[in-house]
Amino acid sequence: MPKLGVAVKRVLVGRPQRSDRLAHTLLPKRVALPVFASDAMSSVAYAPEEIFLTLSIAGLSAYVFSPWVGLAVVVVLLTVVTSYRQNVHAYPSGGGDYEVATVNLGRRAGLTVASALLVDYTLTVAVSISAASANIGALIPVVAENRTAFAVAAILLLTAINLRGVRESGVAFAIPTYAFMLGVGSMIIWGLTRILVFGEDVRAPSADLELIAEGDALTGLALALLVLRSFTQGCAALTGVEAISNGVPAFRKPKSRNAATTLLLLGGISVALFSGLIVLAQLTGAKIAENPAEQIVGGPPGYVQQTLVAQLADAVFDDFRPGFYFVVVVTALILVLAANTAYNGFPVLGSILSQDRYLPRQLHTRGDRLAYSNGIIVLAAVAIVLVVGFQAEVTRLIALYTVGVFTSFTLSQAGMLRHWNRLLARETDPAARRRMQRSRAINGFGAVMTGVVLVVVLLTKFTRGAWIAIAAMAVFFVMMQAIRRHYDRVSAELVAGEPDTVLPSRNHAIVLVSTLHKPTLRALAYARATRPDVLEAVTVNVDDADTKRLMRDWDKRRLPVPLKVVESPYREITKPVLDYVKRIRSDNPRDVVTVFIPEYVVGHWWEQILHNQSALRLKGRLLFQPGVMVTSVPWQLRSSERVVARRPETPPGSSRRGYEPVTRDDTAAAPSPAKAAPPKSAAGQRRP
Repeated sequence: MPKLGVAVKRVLVGRPQRSDRLAHTLLPKRVALPVFASDAMSSVAYAPEEIFLTLSIAGLSAYVFSPWVGLAVVVVLLTVVTSYRQNVHAYPSGGGDYEVATVNLGRRAGLTVASALLVDYTLTVAVSISAASANIGALIPVVAENRTAFAVAAILLLTAINLRGVRESGVAFAIPTYAFMLGVGSMIIWGLTRILVFGEDVRAPSADLELIAEGDALTGLALALLVLRSFTQGCAALTGVEAISNGVPAFRKPKSRNAATTLLLLGGISVALFSGLIVLAQLTGAKIAENPAEQIVGGPPGYVQQTLVAQLADAVFDDFRPGFYFVVVVTALILVLAANTAYNGFPVLGSILSQDRYLPRQLHTRGDRLAYSNGIIVLAAVAIVLVVGFQAEVTRLIALYTVGVFTSFTLSQAGMLRHWNRLLARETDPAARRRMQRSRAINGFGAVMTGVVLVVVLLTKFTRGAWIAIAAMAVFFVMMQAIRRHYDRVSAELVAGEPDTVLPSRNHAIVLVSTLHKPTLRALAYARATRPDVLEAVTVNVDDADTKRLMRDWDKRRLPVPLKVVESPYREITKPVLDYVKRIRSDNPRDVVTVFIPEYVVGHWWEQILHNQSALRLKGRLLFQPGVMVTSVPWQLRSSERVVARRPETPPGSSRRGYEPVTRDDTAAAPSPAKAAPPKSAAGQRRP
């Protein structure tokens, strides 16, 4: 079974890579763009749709606000991209928002940002995969009927790909990402050309349907709040921007410049696709309802609402169906692959937090494929829980989405303001001061914009699910503080002091004996070889007949180690041994007590149930006793030879002496090195 598990792992993950191969896994810009920017670019597949969905509550007349809402989102997006270009130059180590906030605003602000990002990354996977299942469901009805199962399978597939390494996953995702950019970009250009240049009447499948408001018409303050909520839904287009600042170490040199260039490409492509989809939706008359069954009037029986991208592709490529299928398929693919941004951001952030002792140390080290394997697995597990819990519904998940990302945006930009103020306080060169002041103005404007969006998100989404994200952030915050306190307490306890160099007065060794057999004799021989000051064998009297038999065998063999019998009137084994060890420690506090426990080594899993239970229980209790050392003396049963036979090993020096590795089948035939004939000399005579 272990051999089969290793083989399966190698098929799924690949062969291990040496640590010195890490430099070969660094990413050029053409690969880094799909790795880190797929989330932000793919959000254009559902962010415009979420704007129209939210406005649909007020009826078709509210669609007039969609271009202005889209414009506000574009302004915020460009502001954040420009601001983060400052971040990657100032803090290229990969800490991103967490490092910026910690260095400039303090540890609590840094932990708040880290909590927000951990929540946001898990939601990125859940939202992207759920949106992909909705798009694929437009083509394949069985996917629409089993969205949750499809989403879980997609997460598992992404996890396996990312476990193969950052570079391998980037190469695998590059073609679908660029295909999405080509497909949606071509659809927007061709659609606008047909409408604005050729004057054709391009109509979406839902253009002739009637869209009515839910309940009474919304006016005044209610309408204003609805528009603000549509704005926050559209701000999902900004997610993923921060991942590049966390992933700067993964870029090729010059790292900061390459990361900043990738950020600029990300911003330009996202703005173009996002704006183009909103304009095209307005021109084709596409309608998206939050509750189609009640809001859509005049549709055919059994009308199924398609996604916005699917409707636009259907309208633009009405006479070229391969174009429609291409756009829908690549959109679904990019939505699946968009989760890859989180698969790169979450493990890196987890490693940094682990290094700072805020998360378990298992998240700090890389796996055998030079990826942070433990972080990838944790991310996948939490995302699966979210997908199953919310039944892969994008609208329900996206309400939780933007809280974390805009919390990190705002605190990061505020931290950059303090960063520039600190540098300006000691900079005297006029040219350098002007550059810093310009950067400060950019980050200041970004802090104001993202802060306003955060307030709007909290006001409009709190009761619609944002409170869940806030509660999750609070849980992460408290958990990380508790982990840090634990590690600090352990470090303080383990600091070496002057008394720790004092040697124990004596070593009192005890060999636990139940029966006089080969494992016991081996344990006695090993204990004698350590030459303790005091050596004795101890047995617990559970059955008088067995104890008397043991004492007779002991005397018959004349073993040079005294046997002491510890009474157990209640037939226990663990407690009498513990009490005896405690008495030795209390009588001689400066002595160290070494307990030797003979143990069986078995080859079958079911044999573990039949053996070693008393030894394991006793060992577990002894480990908590101060001044007591526990030594296991293994005895390999015949069934354990099957493990050795599967992986025969050649003893050191055997190859040059002409000996082959010995397996169980040829054990009897193979000569031992001690009895083998000496090699002959060149003249055919045996060497002396």
